[in-house]
Amino acid sequence: MNERSTGTDASVAEDPFLMLTPTGAMYAHAERTPNQTATVLQTLLPASTALRRSVWLAQAPEHEAVLTQAMQEGWVHEVERELQAPDARLDHYLPHAIAGLSSTRMAALASDDGFCLARSGYDASEAEILSAITVEFFEFMRRQKRRGWNSNSSISFYDGIDMLLPSTTMVPFWVNEVGYWFILGGEPLLNNRALVEVIWSIHTANKKFAVSLARLPFDVPQEQYDAAQPVWKRV
Repeated sequence: MNERSTGTDASVAEDPFLMLTPTGAMYAHAERTPNQTATVLQTLLPASTALRRSVWLAQAPEHEAVLTQAMQEGWVHEVERELQAPDARLDHYLPHAIAGLSSTRMAALASDDGFCLARSGYDASEAEILSAITVEFFEFMRRQKRRGWNSNSSISFYDGIDMLLPSTTMVPFWVNEVGYWFILGGEPLLNNRALVEVIWSIHTANKKFAVSLARLPFDVPQEQYDAAQPVWKRV
């Protein structure tokens, strides 16, 4: 997230910008079909810049109650500077962004169909194997939900019997009903604004993709449809 100063200190103090915290970003994206509160929180990741509190509250009457709860839960924080949405090619940006989520800077981002979308520290073979494994865990979570266990818990693997620090952690999240996994080597550093930036960048890319599709003719050939997709989504 790029920052830029806007307005006077007094005006910002009276009407700050709002942004999700890492905890809030994970809460808002913890389910394939988010609940009403999570859906509202996702609107704090717009396509261009962070929203001022007054602007966001004016968008819908229910925002005020959600903001009160979100501030109490630590899902949202107020910032003094305008934050810019990530605006870079995701195939270039994501490897650098996800590296900050791991103490060893070994990280990968996987899609819900088991493809590696980005990696840092892992070689291609390791990243592909770990990404393929996440498909099995998505299926496991679906089966358990049918049995009544409603959990989207992260999964950690340990090498040592003391189990002090995980060797690998897998963290699921969803954007626009599409599932993803953070795959993190060593100690996961999820309380990190890089987590918010990655999720925000996926939102931004999806919105740009939707706009590009809207400009295509209805009977667009498959190859033109594929070319309109961001590089990181082509498999």
